[in-house]
Amino acid sequence: MSKYLNYEDAVIFFMREGFVLNNLKPLVSIITPVFNASRFIKDCITSVKEQTYENWELILVDDCSKDDSVHIINEESADDGRIILVQLDKNGGAAAARNKALDMAKGEYVAFLDSDDIWLPEKLENQVHFMVSNNISFSFTEYGFIDESGNELNKHIKVPTEVDYNFLLKNTIIGCLTVMLDKRAFGNIQMSSLMHEDYALWLSLLRDGCKAYGLQKKLALYRVVKGSLSSNKLKAAKGTWRIYRLEKLGFLKACWCFLNYSINAIKKRL
Repeated sequence: MSKYLNYEDAVIFFMREGFVLNNLKPLVSIITPVFNASRFIKDCITSVKEQTYENWELILVDDCSKDDSVHIINEESADDGRIILVQLDKNGGAAAARNKALDMAKGEYVAFLDSDDIWLPEKLENQVHFMVSNNISFSFTEYGFIDESGNELNKHIKVPTEVDYNFLLKNTIIGCLTVMLDKRAFGNIQMSSLMHEDYALWLSLLRDGCKAYGLQKKLALYRVVKGSLSSNKLKAAKGTWRIYRLEKLGFLKACWCFLNYSINAIKKRL
């Protein structure tokens, strides 16, 4: 290896060779909005603490919870300086909470994990290696499902090797809890206040020709919670249609994309 190798090339070299030098591992900022999440937040944080990849910061933004979420987070962060709690002055929704965390993020990479979901222990290790060794700026992974008690369900979302803008218009395949982005490639990352704000962000990042690459390993678990926003099918459909209109799709194309999106969403839930 040349003595003139720059920092990023050195990171790629060592990760390709299987070295695990912490000072060469890029920092991952984990973005977690929190609202009345006391039932699940400890499991979420524990899944981050148990990651085999240790160079991370977990930014939890509390959106004016009325339960014990803040108390639990304080207990979990007492002995781990990588866990950062931010409390908003007024309730602004998940997008506002995520945007606050994105503004604070110090990592070269950002990853998203909602307060009721969990990661498998090798999630960050596998995904950072996948992105660094392949020079990828946007990746996502396969994931499974758990019920409200944490029992794993017999569902597994498989992913394609790559996704472009036109493919994503007709599909729900990218799970927010699996996404990792290279902040250096995209600059200021922010989510809109739309319903499906994560889907709207993915489309905006892919619109100019970027692709998202799928890591074909199950590395996260999505919790199915009764009464959640994502479980309201009519609201979800209206939110998707609004995104199509904001993307300035022609009416016929929007209808075609919406039909395919709906079919793929149904298949994903079977």
